[in-house]
Amino acid sequence: MTEIKRLWEDFQLPIRDALHFADGHSCDVALDSDVPSGLMVLGPFGLAETLESDPSWVSSVDGLTAMDLGSRGLLWGGEGSYGSEGFIARLTADRALVWAIFFMESNPFDRIQLSGNLATFSSTSGFEITVDIDDPRTPISGPASNQTA
Repeated sequence: MTEIKRLWEDFQLPIRDALHFADGHSCDVALDSDVPSGLMVLGPFGLAETLESDPSWVSSVDGLTAMDLGSRGLLWGGEGSYGSEGFIARLTADRALVWAIFFMESNPFDRIQLSGNLATFSSTSGFEITVDIDDPRTPISGPASNQTA
């Protein structure tokens, strides 16, 4: 079992702006209102090594919004342990993790809109993150998202 799956079983994510896939691959991310998706996907890192240096550096997550995709699973967004944290995720139909993105300074995500394969998650502080639900690393074209807070 991968580290991220182990954490997800307890509804926890590492406290790091990062994208995690169930297969164990992780990438750093950064909020960026100047790009169409609202986030930049940066370089990969080893989650096991990161947790080895500080295993307690995790946040409990709790959902505030969900969108049922039927047999394709579920989109989920919400908050972390601290008021500034937020997360977005895609789960399988049986609620297993496909991918999750955690942000330390986004505030909770409380709205989801879906158009085809593109989901836009909106936070309580006005951040909008648009991702391809099959692979959130896929670049999004179009006008840049804006923080409205």
